[in-house]
Amino acid sequence: MDQYISGTILAVALGFAALYGLFLRRYDGRRDAAEKIDNYASATTNTTAVIDGERRSRDSDVDVIIVGAGVAGSALAHTLGKDGRLVRVIERDLTEPDRIVGELLQPGGYLKLIELGLEDCVDGIDAQRVFGYALFKDGKKTRLSYPLERFHSDVSGRSFHNGRFIRRMREKAASLPNVRLEQGTVTSLLEENGTIRGVQYKTKSGEEFTAYAPLTIVCDGCFSNLRRSLCDPKVDIPSCFVGLVLENCQLPFANHGHVILADPSPILFYPISSTEVRCLVDVPGQKVPSISNGEMVKYLRTVVAPQVPPELHDAFLAAVEKGSIRTMPNRSMPAAPHPTPGALLMGDAFNMRHPLTGGGMTVALSDIVVLRDLLRPLRDLNDAPTLCTYLESFYTLRKPVASTINTLAGALYKVFSASPDQARKEMRQACFDYLSLGGVFSAGPVSLLSGLNPRPLSLVCHFFAVAVYGVGRLLLPFPSPERMWIGARLISSASGIIFPIIKAEGVRQMFFPATVPAYYRGPPTN
Repeated sequence: MDQYISGTILAVALGFAALYGLFLRRYDGRRDAAEKIDNYASATTNTTAVIDGERRSRDSDVDVIIVGAGVAGSALAHTLGKDGRLVRVIERDLTEPDRIVGELLQPGGYLKLIELGLEDCVDGIDAQRVFGYALFKDGKKTRLSYPLERFHSDVSGRSFHNGRFIRRMREKAASLPNVRLEQGTVTSLLEENGTIRGVQYKTKSGEEFTAYAPLTIVCDGCFSNLRRSLCDPKVDIPSCFVGLVLENCQLPFANHGHVILADPSPILFYPISSTEVRCLVDVPGQKVPSISNGEMVKYLRTVVAPQVPPELHDAFLAAVEKGSIRTMPNRSMPAAPHPTPGALLMGDAFNMRHPLTGGGMTVALSDIVVLRDLLRPLRDLNDAPTLCTYLESFYTLRKPVASTINTLAGALYKVFSASPDQARKEMRQACFDYLSLGGVFSAGPVSLLSGLNPRPLSLVCHFFAVAVYGVGRLLLPFPSPERMWIGARLISSASGIIFPIIKAEGVRQMFFPATVPAYYRGPPTN
């Protein structure tokens, strides 16, 4: 209760402080100076490794089977292999992936990459350093810098081609002698008396094999066909991304992600190489205009192009004319595991959030750090029921990072999307103005978004501070019954946005993890 009272007081204080900042800007003309961050060039290394695609026999003696070799699977394989585990990775397709998401790694995720010894995976792939975001709304713009002052100069976000990053991760994992990568499609989990003993998989040639291990970790991504037996999947598809690549153009703010608060929903721009800028146009709902009959091109020209910043307008139209348009559904799925002896879910197969904030890889890498630390004291993984009980602590220990990033992603998407409701319009404008104040009002939310300060209570405080700030704007200089009514609806709307997300994440695990018995479980003794 004391946490909630203090949180409410802090939210109100932040809201009034933001209003005070508004007075300063209106009447004194003061603006916080934007922070200047030097752009350090990344050193690159050329490391080669050979991925072992050779088929293994069914009697392979390994400690862990990992299904999937994306970001989560490859990073996990390297991490467990480095700890001396015998690891077998089965991936459906070992060729370099080509995706339009998973291209922005937040600073918090980069710190986890360093902790796992994988930071060199962003070298040699023309990755770009990212120092913050730029927000655009109705012709106005503001820059939000990551609060990186306390960190080493190399720490920042990274943006890149997703496939190049995954290739480097796979090479890094395969360079360990006790990690084996092979190509095959896992068709089912092998269950015996309620315990997962391994997997059944099919090779490219159609041959079927089985593989056994005391622990199977499923990391087969957002399209997972194995998750149903290990969790309660409630997948929501709020929107779709339409992806384009802009070539040889300069972003208004170099080395920053750009978010345009467009109608009907946000447009994103960020660099993915030294010559390419990724554009992601969010289209609400599960259906997008048809590419084949020209509806998509018409939509991008007539609806989207007029809202693109002038510096990017011509390059955007050129990309549309080029025709390399791709789409990707945006999925959201709270973590709802069924603890199962012998198996564990990780990555997008386990937990997804709207990709607006680019937090997916940060959550996955953070989860791997938690799991690594839990498994390190264990020599033997063969007692599946005892191991399953012990690993229930994983679901609580991961919550501070995962729930903060998940909640912020869902809440920001709803706030940043256009709405005919006047209260939602006011909330959207209040969010833009609040972040534009600078200082703690931008550094706080950006540190949450970047994974540098994964504190759920801080998230709730800033979210409602925005709402209080929005109400204050409505009531100045003189309140009217209509404005008071809109203000009340604004608070109600804010509550309706964030509380359902928090409920899905789990209030107890999110805010009071120390009250969960699994939080205190120690490693089983042999």
